[in-house]
Amino acid sequence: MTELSLAYIFHQQQLLVDENFQLPKVEKLASDLSFNTGDQVVARDLQNSEAIPDGLQLVPIRQLLQYWNTQQFEQASRAIQLLEWRRNHKFCSHCGEKTESHPTEFAMICPACHYHQYPRVQPCVITVITRGNDEILLAKNAKNTRNMYGLIAGFVEVGETLEEAVRRETEEEVGLKVKNIQYLASQPWPFPSNLMIAFKAEYADGDLKLQAEEISDAQFFKFDALPEIPFKGSIAHAMIMHVTEGSKVADDTKSWL
Repeated sequence: MTELSLAYIFHQQQLLVDENFQLPKVEKLASDLSFNTGDQVVARDLQNSEAIPDGLQLVPIRQLLQYWNTQQFEQASRAIQLLEWRRNHKFCSHCGEKTESHPTEFAMICPACHYHQYPRVQPCVITVITRGNDEILLAKNAKNTRNMYGLIAGFVEVGETLEEAVRRETEEEVGLKVKNIQYLASQPWPFPSNLMIAFKAEYADGDLKLQAEEISDAQFFKFDALPEIPFKGSIAHAMIMHVTEGSKVADDTKSWL
């Protein structure tokens, strides 16, 4: 009897699940990516030519945050990022030769020059900024068609500390200076392969001056009068709840969900 494996089967940013948002079990293929040592767990891409099996559906991975716990989401996050990495490193970046998968490591190896290409994570800072005892800065992304307000966030640049990234992103996007920067938590964020590193900071100086191509609106809101905010399950939601209601962002059981 063939042993079945639990499968993360993706089509772009959508995952194949049943009506209860549970993963299917499938026969393992040679092309599958085995990413959880010791468990029968695999990841694969659903090809455009493949039909969706009966009883299964494609659901955006963001939507699954509403139904899954932290461990389930982080495992799915790992799977989709590893598939993305493997797709993007089919050829050696040094000499152009077709690469091969390492038998025991997450590495794509060049058989010609032996260069190893490992998965890369892109660090991003995300900051919740308060003013006084009852105000929080929330900003609306210029590309967001909904009336949702979130937090200041951006990629860490080469040669930059995380704290420097917090200061730079805040000043660039909304024209403000901050102080008392403190680390809160982190969350893998597979869009496409980010690590969101959360900080809290206090308003120090300046007037709101928006970076138009990034931010369409930003305001200090009273804790008891918040606009629409990011969905539960995102680290942004947990950070906002942390400063407005005193809830935890993360602990040893990863309770930010």
